[in-house]
Amino acid sequence: MAPHTAPHTRRAIRRRTLLLGTAGALGAAGAAGATGCARVPSGDALARLRSQGTVRLGIAGEVPYGYIDEQGEFTGEAPELAKAVFQRLGVGNVQPVATDFASLIPGLNSQQFDVVSAGMYINKERCAQVLFSDPEYQMLDSFIVRKGNPKNLRSYEDVVRTKAKFATGTGYAEIDYAVAAGYPEKDIVILQDQVAGLNAVESGRVDVFAGTALTTREVVRKSGKAESTEPFAAVVDGKKKIDGGGFAFRPTDTELRDAFNTEIHKMKKSGELFRILRRFGFTESEMTELTAKELCR
Repeated sequence: MAPHTAPHTRRAIRRRTLLLGTAGALGAAGAAGATGCARVPSGDALARLRSQGTVRLGIAGEVPYGYIDEQGEFTGEAPELAKAVFQRLGVGNVQPVATDFASLIPGLNSQQFDVVSAGMYINKERCAQVLFSDPEYQMLDSFIVRKGNPKNLRSYEDVVRTKAKFATGTGYAEIDYAVAAGYPEKDIVILQDQVAGLNAVESGRVDVFAGTALTTREVVRKSGKAESTEPFAAVVDGKKKIDGGGFAFRPTDTELRDAFNTEIHKMKKSGELFRILRRFGFTESEMTELTAKELCR
């Protein structure tokens, strides 16, 4: 999504994560790969997937949620978790299909994918369009700042108070959080991803880059000039905002979603869920007992 996209359009497709530089190419490949998949039979989705032996997973080419690694293989939290869950459900093969983030829900509802997982936050607007599993993680925000945090930026309110030069990523939910705190949207610097954000902070072009706690702490690991702040909850309309991400299903696929939820909860209880997510930088504090029903409200 281009930075000049109209504000109401940006808000409709915002999410809280980063696009790989190759997302555009992946989106084209995903669209081409899905062209022949539009005529998917209706009915019992889980029975159909078991019969096919394959589930098509819509992803957005995003680290660490679903991406292509240096060996050219699809990996990430979403594909690896999907493999584990669908194996339990009797579906042996997960076929990731990459597209741009804004195309995920339309692609799901037009049957280009069977399920979507792209680190997608569960919120009221999206719940009106798709069914969500219960979230596999919860997430707070964090800032990339210069070493020592010279402006003492620990919240969006701090950014507004100090008139810091603020940046975040294309389509990030953090845009709305900053605006809710009183930061002028026209003054927000929109960058491609958290790597561009790190570079901008290190060079002094901006004072702060906002992202999720997971992405900011990962990107500053090898930086000698920048650090990430302690995670915090954005405040919107006087309430602290804790987001959770889950898998999305078509509104008609209630039984498939419920079967998926059953396995997710078993994996939470056994600790297997955390063992999978830990490989991609998640911490125990980001495991959650939140439900989709709560987040949809």
